Amino acid sequence: MSSTDTIFDVLFLGAGLSCIGAAYHLQKRHPRRTYAILEAREDLGGTWDLFRFPGIRSDSDLFTFGYEFKPWESEKRLADGPEIKAYLAETARENGIDRHIRYHHRVLRVSWSSAERLWRVSVKRGDTGQAAELRARWIFSGTGYYRYDEGFTPRFEGRERFRGPIVHPQHWPADLDWTGRRLVVIGSGATAVTMIPALTEKASHVTMLQRTPTYILPVPARDRLARRLRPWLGKRAAFALARRFYIFLQQFIYRFCQGYPDAARRVIRRINARLLPEGYPVDVHFNPPYAPWNQRLCVAPDGDFFRVIREGKASVVTDRIASFTETGIALESGAHLDADLIVTATGLNLLPFGGIELEVDGRRLKPPEVIAFKGTMLSGVPNLAFAMGYTSSSWTLKIGLLCEYFCRLLAYMDERGLEVCTPVADAAMPTRPMMDFGAGYVRRSLDELPRQGNAFPWLSSWNYAEDAKMFRRGALDDKHLRFTPAR
Repeated sequence: MSSTDTIFDVLFLGAGLSCIGAAYHLQKRHPRRTYAILEAREDLGGTWDLFRFPGIRSDSDLFTFGYEFKPWESEKRLADGPEIKAYLAETARENGIDRHIRYHHRVLRVSWSSAERLWRVSVKRGDTGQAAELRARWIFSGTGYYRYDEGFTPRFEGRERFRGPIVHPQHWPADLDWTGRRLVVIGSGATAVTMIPALTEKASHVTMLQRTPTYILPVPARDRLARRLRPWLGKRAAFALARRFYIFLQQFIYRFCQGYPDAARRVIRRINARLLPEGYPVDVHFNPPYAPWNQRLCVAPDGDFFRVIREGKASVVTDRIASFTETGIALESGAHLDADLIVTATGLNLLPFGGIELEVDGRRLKPPEVIAFKGTMLSGVPNLAFAMGYTSSSWTLKIGLLCEYFCRLLAYMDERGLEVCTPVADAAMPTRPMMDFGAGYVRRSLDELPRQGNAFPWLSSWNYAEDAKMFRRGALDDKHLRFTPAR
């Protein structure tokens, strides 16, 4: 194992949306601090480098999904994967962040030593196979929450009998040709709703096979607000105003759905019925058994998902799979779906902290053993922050606030000559999983996630306005934080 005498002030784990933003905030507010970004893959982008299935795009507007410090200049309200990755690359390049990224550096273990007051980070090079060890005073983890090397696919009876390709969107083959083929997409979540309109451009027909319906809302594909304001206010002011509007819009829709679920259900149904062919069985295929926003709402730019149904290019079947056959899928109802290619858009496998082993003074900690402090630090773990965004609105909105809080905390410690910060939780505090909502991929992995408490600051907030006050102006001398003076 090779090692270096360099001690970084901060090591960022992952060169995706979260850590590129965090690095920007760090070098702006603490220009003398040293840092590096460790990335297991050969390029930056994280999610937006991994997923390459047809139609890959954001389901949040880029005015809130993008960085507050870098205006989104395209007229597109929702951007596709390559555009988002280009935006991230441009951000890293413009701010010199790209020079700090170390590619092919897969982090295997992070070990804190109270004697040294340092993290030792064990790395394996993906290009050379060489093992290495780096040291840092702080770690900021932006690894996300799902497993990169494997998507979730349930066991399907008779899968081996099917004569055509079976593809998971997380590993879409670059050379796959579906021209003129009949496709069945299993699943009704954001991935299926995103890819089906793109698949219909070449397929003879695409069928979405769902066990349970999902709420789907049309949204304008292009932004009109910022475009109209730009000539009057300038680029930055127009972007800032549009960003505030879309933050308000996201929060309003979420609160309306949570506060008035029956009314929200009626509104969504009315919109869906207007976009579907006359006489379409809306209540069969677009009437979920749960309230709106108990799971994430899916969006369809300019209603493209409904358009391909109206045009006869796609259809929806709500049923359960009995088994795969040589030529398609047999359903429990007795019907059969003919298919040349099957796409299993069946979700993710969760993997907190990218599967990295976490040790404190030689003791290995498992995610369920730690409790999240303000949704960004862990009980009993010194000098470690992590990025976990919103699920009820744009992921990046909360990430930006966490980055600002992290930099404020570093400044607070510098001013008072403090070296170590450790959240300390009450052992008797009731807890629950940190990601506590109804998505299937979350429910499958509840026992593998970090915990959250039952009250602030151990209970994560999903309210942007409240979080903005707390992270930007809230007190830093929290009684739940134990600080150690510098030697």
